[in-house]
Amino acid sequence: MKTKVYFIRHAEPNYDNHDDISRELSPKGLQDSQQIVTILRDEQIDYFYSSPYKRAIDTILPLAAFHQKEIYHIAHFSERKITTHWIEDFNSFTEKQWADFSYHLPGGESLQDLQERNVMALLTLLDRHQGKTLVIGTHGTALSTILRYYQPTYSIKDFNRIKHIFPYMICLTFEDFSLVSMQEIPL
Repeated sequence: MKTKVYFIRHAEPNYDNHDDISRELSPKGLQDSQQIVTILRDEQIDYFYSSPYKRAIDTILPLAAFHQKEIYHIAHFSERKITTHWIEDFNSFTEKQWADFSYHLPGGESLQDLQERNVMALLTLLDRHQGKTLVIGTHGTALSTILRYYQPTYSIKDFNRIKHIFPYMICLTFEDFSLVSMQEIPL
């Protein structure tokens, strides 16, 4: 029994808001989230899940409204906690994390921690919703760690390729818990 999971990385956020949880979409991000409806309007979607972060929820909200479905928030799908304060040199930090999956700043999470909780949440949903179609609102790094779990060659090069794509969408198809296909969906 095949289960389809559409991972939708949030649309463009408002980077002037440094609060990770409440960071909203930019005007362009709000507009771009409407494109997702056009692409998935004819898909039978059974359940919507999201990180509890505003930008992830708001990205899939128009699609959920179109399908008249509720969005369930799952904390395990949130982005990694970087540290207790805003960091300016994000690129260097990211390179260190991809070079060492256990690296983290004080009070923050490693990519290994992030991967473990995201994959655990995904496996729970795959068990609960076999044969269904799901949409999960997510984040670039969180999604990249899931992709690396299923494709161990996934690297910082792959992450860098998608990190400026807002929104980014990919469909993973599973047979029970095994990944059988992965397809990027251009917007």
